[in-house]
Amino acid sequence: MRGDHTHGAAGLHGPGGSASPSIVLHLVAPTAPAWVTQATAHLDEVLIDLAHCEKKAASTIVSLLFRYPEAPGLAATLSPIAREELEHFEEVLAHLARRGTPLRHLVPAPYAKALLAAARPAEPGRLVDTLLCLALIEARSCERMQLLVDAVDDRDTAALYGRLVASEARHHTTYVTLAGRFATDEAEVSARLAGLARHEATLLATVATGPPPVPGAVRMHS
Repeated sequence: MRGDHTHGAAGLHGPGGSASPSIVLHLVAPTAPAWVTQATAHLDEVLIDLAHCEKKAASTIVSLLFRYPEAPGLAATLSPIAREELEHFEEVLAHLARRGTPLRHLVPAPYAKALLAAARPAEPGRLVDTLLCLALIEARSCERMQLLVDAVDDRDTAALYGRLVASEARHHTTYVTLAGRFATDEAEVSARLAGLARHEATLLATVATGPPPVPGAVRMHS
């Protein structure tokens, strides 16, 4: 099954230029304004978390390549994305260095692990759902990066997020399209994506209202 779920990065903006990624990125609920306020107040911490997120994204792809070596087209599609995620990691790392901020360990938010746990256990449903979960993680990152582009006062940091927005949107599209290769039909992809998107919104609300990983912590997906 090869359904067309393509959405270009240009769709991230509405008629007046305001961000409206929830429509094109299959997100059920937008990020709360409180997250933007907290993130801009703890910019270095969010940048450090972003570096870890980019590194983890590459690691997750490599894990999939080991788990599904015979899946048609998986390696050819995902290997370039893994390299790009590492390039993003290096770019964020260099930006942190220019800000005089060293990379350090951060306790991650439980968001990604909890979202991926919703994947069906049996194959090929597990692979389909895993790809769709990764698509939603990229979608949320894309949405929040665009919000930070508009909210951050530091021009260099805003420019960094601006450069990454289109890539996150493209990765989202690639994951959804790739999931279609292993699903029974387009209806399965649409139904699972809608269900997982509702789950993602619930998780985000739970993380936002629950205790942070450490007091005062703010993460890309917190």
